[in-house]
Amino acid sequence: MGYMQAEIKFRPLIAADYSAVATLWRRCDGIEIAEGDDETSFRSYLERNPGLSHCADADGTLIGAALCGHDGRRGFIYHLAVASAFRGRGVGKEILNRGLAGLQERGIARALVLVAEDNTPGREFWLSQGFESISGALPLGTDLM
Repeated sequence: MGYMQAEIKFRPLIAADYSAVATLWRRCDGIEIAEGDDETSFRSYLERNPGLSHCADADGTLIGAALCGHDGRRGFIYHLAVASAFRGRGVGKEILNRGLAGLQERGIARALVLVAEDNTPGREFWLSQGFESISGALPLGTDLM
């Protein structure tokens, strides 16, 4: 069966998905692999945020994924990625909606995502999903290790 006819199934991410997720991230423009994206950190994130991160499979191949979690106050979405052959079919939207629904169930009222300034398709996707630019906000960070 070709990918275009493949049945797409959605499910929560599990620790054993790391290799497939990391491969997907590396293949998708706009995804920056950085500190905290190693397997140990991935597993820890899933353990701290059970059932919030989701993925999509087509014929047993992982074709989309996003990390989703919260700090008790705000929700965060990291690395929403969909394989190029499956874009425009609602895969990213469904993965996102599953994560956002989980955040709502846990009483989280707002979710944030960081999008690179030069990632025009990514920015357009997030805006189309109801996310807004936060004017006056400048993301800052520091390495602790």
